[in-house]
Amino acid sequence: MNATPQNQASIRQAEPEDILTLTEFIRPFVTSGRLLPRTETELQELIAHGFLAVQNEIIVGFAALEIYSSKLAEIRSLAVANEVQGQGIGRLLVQSCVDRAHRENILEVLAITSEENFFQACGFDFTLPGEKKALFLQTRDMINNENEETA
Repeated sequence: MNATPQNQASIRQAEPEDILTLTEFIRPFVTSGRLLPRTETELQELIAHGFLAVQNEIIVGFAALEIYSSKLAEIRSLAVANEVQGQGIGRLLVQSCVDRAHRENILEVLAITSEENFFQACGFDFTLPGEKKALFLQTRDMINNENEETA
């Protein structure tokens, strides 16, 4: 890891022993609806390909690359502490995920986000070469309605 000035964040591989601190770090993002809730098991899986931004020995950011196949991976759970936003930490975390995908020979990386401008600034776009687009169907409401009907 490169030496950084004391007030600058450094990016490092997340480790299993980070799970409790990471859980606390993402809690406000989950509470505010900016991140989906993650179980401890899900976080343990994400940590295998996850990166932490650390500043003065405190976690100030996190992102993970979830690998679905040799063709596709997704950037998951990107979060940067409010007090350090705008310092390039999110971009460094995304680049760490993209670099991991490149090393793993993953062909495409996707991001599902409400911050499309940020991801576009990181090189993401709505289409892939050949005009490929991702389309989604949300089944959450269907599942919730079925559960309410059977209750």
